Amino acid sequence: MQPSTPPPAAVPVPPRIPDFPRQFGRTRRFSLGVPRQFTVSADGRRVLYLRTGGGADPAGRLWLLEDGTEHLLAGPPADGGGEAGLPAAERVRRERARETGSGVVAYAADAQARTAAYALGGALWAVRTDGGAPFPVTAAGPVVDPRPSPCGRLVAYVTAGALHVTGLRAAGGAGGRPADGRLAAPEGPEVTYGLSDHVSAESMGRLRGYWWAPDGGALLVARTDTSRVARRHLTDPADPAAPPRVLRYPAAGTANAEVTLHLLGLDGGRRPVRWDREAFEYVPAAGWDAHGPFLAVQSRDQRLLRTLAVDPATGETRLLHEQRDPDWVELIPGTPCRTAGGALVVTADDPGTRRLTVDGTAVTPPGLQVREVLGTHGESVLFAGGEEPSETHVWRWSPGGGCTRLSEGPGVHTAVAAGGTTVLAGRVAGEDRVTVHRAGARPVPVASHAERPVVTPRPAFLRLGARELRSNLFLPSWHAPGRRLPVLLDPYGGQQLLLATRALGWPALVSQWFAEQGFAVLVTDGRGSPGRGPAWEKAIRGDLLTYALQDQVDALHAAAEHCPDLDTGRVAIRGWSFGGFLAAGAVLRRPDVFHAAVAGAPPTDHRLYDTHWKERTLGHPDEEPENYDRCSLLPDAPRLRRPLLLIHGLADDNVAAAHTLRLSAALLAAGRPHRVLPLPGAGHLVTRENVAERLLPAQLGFLQDALGTAEAVPRPDGPAGPGHV
Repeated sequence: MQPSTPPPAAVPVPPRIPDFPRQFGRTRRFSLGVPRQFTVSADGRRVLYLRTGGGADPAGRLWLLEDGTEHLLAGPPADGGGEAGLPAAERVRRERARETGSGVVAYAADAQARTAAYALGGALWAVRTDGGAPFPVTAAGPVVDPRPSPCGRLVAYVTAGALHVTGLRAAGGAGGRPADGRLAAPEGPEVTYGLSDHVSAESMGRLRGYWWAPDGGALLVARTDTSRVARRHLTDPADPAAPPRVLRYPAAGTANAEVTLHLLGLDGGRRPVRWDREAFEYVPAAGWDAHGPFLAVQSRDQRLLRTLAVDPATGETRLLHEQRDPDWVELIPGTPCRTAGGALVVTADDPGTRRLTVDGTAVTPPGLQVREVLGTHGESVLFAGGEEPSETHVWRWSPGGGCTRLSEGPGVHTAVAAGGTTVLAGRVAGEDRVTVHRAGARPVPVASHAERPVVTPRPAFLRLGARELRSNLFLPSWHAPGRRLPVLLDPYGGQQLLLATRALGWPALVSQWFAEQGFAVLVTDGRGSPGRGPAWEKAIRGDLLTYALQDQVDALHAAAEHCPDLDTGRVAIRGWSFGGFLAAGAVLRRPDVFHAAVAGAPPTDHRLYDTHWKERTLGHPDEEPENYDRCSLLPDAPRLRRPLLLIHGLADDNVAAAHTLRLSAALLAAGRPHRVLPLPGAGHLVTRENVAERLLPAQLGFLQDALGTAEAVPRPDGPAGPGHV
């Protein structure tokens, strides 16, 4: 008998990896089971939050933490039902909020967190936090965004575009049916009260449309008229009998919704809020604090932002603050707001730093980039930011103590605080951490029930090239030095979002999974991304692709110098949304560098995208058409020489499927072969489990075939592996 020959020691045998794509889809990107949406009572004694029942359970539940003990307050019906009755406005709200769960997915509480209100399947529910079961509250119709008054005796809600207020007593309980008052009714089919419009929610981050007065006697309410906004019709080709969904979508250069604000008293009084709406048509923020109602208004070109105080007796406004910028004024979440003494809290930009200002004075040092204002307590201000873009920390500024960092550990952190209690929530090195801090007491952890991923991200954190581009490089866990690896770039590359961070959230898990299939995966945040100062963010004004693409190329070459095992003769790129635009642009404009691309939901023609988001960086298309021409991928179609896979949800109401279809048509007309994967019924965020879990293997199989690595690269998932669909 001949002795067996052992395998060469230089060829590593990769470990078998369980089915990560299935876990990725089942856990909704590992979001299930993670505590979120924290509320702290004004006295700091109670903390409310949402969390699903487990890492594979999509049903949200409302929880209370009091005296160090966790209590379940409310959840979905025992049969798991309730989703079928969702009103259309609630489905839109969830899409804008990127909500992937079911059950209790949102709630609001009174000032002392004694009463919470929420909607289930369009029905209005409430629960007292001092005991007792949740109870239904009679409403005039399917409800959206219910919110208790600060005292907790009333609750406002929107139904059929009308704003109602009702007493918080159980339906059919003692005392009869609670009185329900309709404060504002739509004057036509295109008018709503108390809801946000598309661009305010999608591009400005304003998801709500009404705000209670602190004494509960009146509300500041947005009236939205979309009659001038162009219609889009979303159909489901997989169900031709289904009627189309009509969407009011303001594409770049077209009319926006008309947004006005009104002061509505519970006594029936009504006063319009007055400002120069011709010059300032955007309302990115509003509120009502102890000093009265206020709002932020922005010009159409976004170069001027004003904060206005509102006289609650007359509706007249006066200027509190004005910010100008030759490119655009960035909207910072949480601003404007005021301290207990009335000092206005906003931000101010110098070329290198976005700084926090209180009462007109910059209070944060150069180099500390403010990302979000999290709230005020007394005269102190809680905010998120940092000196290093790959980390976001929680800071507190106080008049006597300056800036103090509250969060620890390299990652991304946020917080909520009131009454001397601070909830710190963050993701550090791949783990979700939530702790409740109260003066004089030991921190209390809030458990996450998320599933532990079967993949462990293990990137090298790099600063690449002359611009010190923040990058994460993922190699296979089984990689041995000297073995050449094909390269996969896995960026987002656009505004608002960072991927090359120390948090190691779900994008890092996906990148590591691709690495385990035999790729060196490089994730880079380039110019235009947040966290490195205004000049860095605004370098892309007028050109969304050139600088973003050059930064990816420069990072690739610098990474190859850092790690010689990167094979720059086999380079692919994948991305979604702006990342999809970047991926498609890479193979069209730089085929000398990129040999294959997967582009998911790419905005290929920016004239089709919404007004506020695109006019911010490209200007009005009638005034600066060259910017839109420069960034369009359609004229580049004849240049395609590399394999390209386009993926798009056919129900996407953010980046319309027309973007992919028009590029595909241009490629077909130019005789350029490519592949298109349509996703019937899918929106911009793919949430259906069976679709989400197959998207990653579909992309992997395409990339392996395109780079010729399907046989050369070991498949840790077995011979058939996830590379075939």
